[in-house]
Formats: sequence, C-alpha cells, structure tokens
Amino acid sequence: MRAAVVTFPGSNREGDAARAIRQATGREPVHVWHADTALPVGVDLVVLPGGFSYGDYLRCGAIAGRAPIMDAVRAHAARGGYVLGVCNGFQILCESGLLPGVLMRNRDLRFVCRMQHLRVERADTAYTTRYAKGQAIEVCIAHGEGNYEAHEQTIARLEGEGLVAFRYCDAAGLVGGAANPNGSTNDIAGIYSDNLRVLGMMPHPENLIDPLVGGTDGRGLFESLAAA
Repeated sequence: MRAAVVTFPGSNREGDAARAIRQATGREPVHVWHADTALPVGVDLVVLPGGFSYGDYLRCGAIAGRAPIMDAVRAHAARGGYVLGVCNGFQILCESGLLPGVLMRNRDLRFVCRMQHLRVERADTAYTTRYAKGQAIEVCIAHGEGNYEAHEQTIARLEGEGLVAFRYCDAAGLVGGAANPNGSTNDIAGIYSDNLRVLGMMPHPENLIDPLVGGTDGRGLFESLAAA
C-alpha cells in the first residue's frame, strides 16, 4: 500500500499518521502540501490528519476543504481510492463534501482530551478486518468540535446502510450517557462513504500504536488497511 499524508497550515498529527502507516506497511508515506494540485502517482490511501487547519477560522475544516489539494483528493475518492480523515481530517471530509453531516461544538462547550473507548460497528471493511464486530477498543480523543450532527434523513440512511463505523462507548461496549464525550447524534464517532472507502472519525487511532504510549488498539486500523 502506498500512502500520502496531506499537511495543512495548522496540522499537528501528520507525523503520528506517518509513523502508524510506516509501522503497519513498512513503507514511508509521501507527504503532500495543501497547496499542491496533484497526488503522487500510484497512491492507494490519502490521510487527512488531525490538528487545527488554518487555525479553525470560519468553521473547523472549512478553509482546508477548499484547499487546492482537495480537488485531487475528491478525484482520488471518485476513482475508488481510500481516504482516511482523523479528527480535523473528519471535519475536512465533511466540509469538502466527501462525507455528509457536520461536526459541531461539543455538548458541554469544552475541549475534551482523554482516552476513549469505541465500539467497532462492522469488521468487514478495509479499515476494520483486524477487529471484531462489537469489539470495544481504546484510543484517544482531543477535540472541541466533535459533536456529529446531520439531517434526520441522513442519520437514518447512515444507520440503515451500515455506514456508521464507530460509536463512543464504555469499556464494556455500552453506548450512551457518560460514554459519549461530545453529544454526537447516536454516539457516532466515525462514518463511511457509500462505498466504504472513505472513513472519517474524530478519535485518534494513530496515537495508540505503541504500548509505551498507553496501548495498541489503534494499530488494527492501519494493519487492516495494509492487508487490504
């Protein structure tokens, strides 16, 4: 698998994403700048990392969603390429039209930074084959605008078509209540595109790939992609 990591002004997780990819694939990803107009030839996966692109001005991800490189990312997705957006990357995917919905201010209007359990909603996608359906994994979150919202019809479609990737949960895999850190509708922590090749998620799997930093539950996502 050949991967490209896009960096925007204000990105701060591109190095973490590159390390996770390198660990899973044994290959160094290509770094792409927001002002570029094309992706490297032969790229299979594009990663939009976390951070605060363009200082989160206007709305989180709004300016980045209109950056020159995003035309190439949209074309890559239209060809069936894989695209992973994490945290700010998820916000960018929604703002660029690659995923539906929007990420709003957290329910309590506070930035949340902590370890967080997620329930894997399906294990048959390129991102989740190293997990089991219903498995509770522990990664981390760090966001102020992670409250996923969409029209009722959109939520119903995501649910009905199995496009919810992860839900916030507790260690036992139970959703709701205090297990939801931001008020996200239906405890949604990540969603897929219609063809299951674009994934946007607020939590950070790239930060939980080494026991030295608290766990390895995030490694499965990148190993799944490498296998795919």
